[in-house]
Amino acid sequence: MAKQRVYELARDLGLESKDVLERAQELGVEVKTASSGLDEDSVALVRLSYEEASSDQLPAASTEPEVEEEAASDQPPAEEAAGYQLPATSSEADTDAEVEAESEEEPEAESEAEVVDDKVLLVEAGLTTHEFARMIQTRTVLIVQALMEMGEMIPADGTIPTDAIEELGRKFGYDILVAESDEELAEEEQGPTHHIVEYEDDPASLKPRPAIVTVMGHVDHGKTQLLDTIRSTNVVQGEAGGITQHIGAYQTTSGGKAITFIDTPGHEAFTALRARGANVTDLVILVVAANDGVMPQTVEAIDHAQAAEVPIIVAINKMDLETADPYAVRGALTQHGIVVEDLGGDVPAVEVSALKGTGIEDLLEIVGLVAEVEELSANPKASAVGTVIEAQLEVGRGPLATVVVQRGTLKKGDAVACGTVSGRVRAMFDERGNQMKSAGPSTPVLVSGWDEVPLAGDMFQVVKNERAARKMAEAEVARKRSEELFVPSATERLTQLLESLRTADHAELRIIVKADAHGSLEAIREAVGKISRDDASVSVVHGAVGGITANDVMLAEASEAVIYGFNARPDASARAAAKVAGIEVRTFAIIYELLDDIESMMVGELSPDEVETFLGVAEVRATFRAPRYGLIAGCYVTEGSINRNARARVVRDGVVVHDGRISSLRRFKEDVQQVQTGYECGIGIVNFRDVKDGDTIESYEIKEIART
Repeated sequence: MAKQRVYELARDLGLESKDVLERAQELGVEVKTASSGLDEDSVALVRLSYEEASSDQLPAASTEPEVEEEAASDQPPAEEAAGYQLPATSSEADTDAEVEAESEEEPEAESEAEVVDDKVLLVEAGLTTHEFARMIQTRTVLIVQALMEMGEMIPADGTIPTDAIEELGRKFGYDILVAESDEELAEEEQGPTHHIVEYEDDPASLKPRPAIVTVMGHVDHGKTQLLDTIRSTNVVQGEAGGITQHIGAYQTTSGGKAITFIDTPGHEAFTALRARGANVTDLVILVVAANDGVMPQTVEAIDHAQAAEVPIIVAINKMDLETADPYAVRGALTQHGIVVEDLGGDVPAVEVSALKGTGIEDLLEIVGLVAEVEELSANPKASAVGTVIEAQLEVGRGPLATVVVQRGTLKKGDAVACGTVSGRVRAMFDERGNQMKSAGPSTPVLVSGWDEVPLAGDMFQVVKNERAARKMAEAEVARKRSEELFVPSATERLTQLLESLRTADHAELRIIVKADAHGSLEAIREAVGKISRDDASVSVVHGAVGGITANDVMLAEASEAVIYGFNARPDASARAAAKVAGIEVRTFAIIYELLDDIESMMVGELSPDEVETFLGVAEVRATFRAPRYGLIAGCYVTEGSINRNARARVVRDGVVVHDGRISSLRRFKEDVQQVQTGYECGIGIVNFRDVKDGDTIESYEIKEIART
């Protein structure tokens, strides 16, 4: 940030430059002339000194009747009347107002220090300079100046480092004893604060709560229409005027019982929440169109819901169409482990038309029955805990977040901590824009009052005051920063998995399989089903035809699975996501090698003879023929580098169509050894002439590893 010169600060303050220069020098700021630059902290210090001085010169309350009347009506604390609470900047005034409000609402937090002796103070860690000044009845500017002399650049509302509090106290003639707060003691016992909040309630305190439902299914099968129909039906039954805003979740009633719907249809959002550890959904409605039947994304939704181990209700939609065939849908679902009640299974299936509104009441009734069987309950009297479903920054309203309360009751005025963000609930709204004073378990609500925009999937919890919330948020920031310094690689994560498989009593290896054809996929599924050992098993979390995508990586992260590709390759986004998440992606071109790899992993031993190293990717943008070289692919290198004579795969729609070697590599009319990212080139592949526009060419090398 650019420094402000002394004469510029003097102009802002309406003072002479020489006076401001002298004041800065008195405060220990190293400046020599009026053109010397001041950093942000020095500017704040000088401004604060003048504001303190103007505050000290205010006439006494006894000499002005009007001031006396105002003081009598407002009744400020004694230290404010003496000038210890300073107007400072507008942001500081806002902070002080919040501290006052906090003291009024929470009397137990009003006393910030305990006087053990005349010159001994017992304080909590996290004390700000302004709070310390009020305790010892001195000016904040003197505290800031003393900290600067100690080498600590702390602003007026900044937190004093714990290791500096005792020395600071000695400068002012006090012995400071720092007490460990409840939060710090809990953190020492349970480890650092995390965005996943764990809690356990006495069974006697639990009360029934509404079910939380997520709608999933294939694109264009009517997920959004179904949610809109359920919502509009509820509006008609409830309140005239309709919905005034979208908050990402809403409640409806059926048979006198409330049901909460998370309005983020699609397994991507569902799995994104799970990947962050937020298992907020109680059951899933799987929407399948009666005219289309089971489609690829339907299978993905099934696998994601089964991986989450939540009950499934099938909604066979579009029954108003003449081509609807609900019986074919029921039969197709059995191939993916979903056996509906009509066929002797335990999965309810309801025929509906989201467009016409038929069958909706039956569906809601089934949801209520399944929820009743699940015996969903929560403690409504505990401190509130819940999950952020959506969050955004809105002009005029600041950071907003749609949350679903999972335990306790969230009230207006509660201080909350949510991952790296803290705040106080200033206002709560339902999906119709009505203000709410409290929200119990399973209630969705839009919350304002956050310091920043929280992350979707993070869990929030109510704490005793805003100071405690800020400390928890700061602890989470520090934890994430230390985590970023060391991110486990796929190799390290795989090593941990192998160790777990070796030592666990009942280990389970979860895998995701992507293949080039249905025949290959079914052959792998059948062969994997035969792999077992006494104390371990293999389960296919998800299997599909096509390339490996970022969604597969997300599911692998949420399910702690390993991704296997048979003649299937990850795309660029999948490679990037796998690198960030540390997910192992293993690809094979020979089926028995893939099965051998799984068997080796099952016994916790994996020592390959060869290791593949990824070099780069080029996108084919045109093809042409050359007399000497045959078919040449005109390419643009998008990742890494393409090396001459390296091995190469031709990948089409995520599936490997050829695996060979690069025969020629040219830029313009010159033969080159290597082409880097961002450059165009011509690539020839040995004995392969079926390259097409849109294909990708992956360059790689294989190194032999000696077994030990």
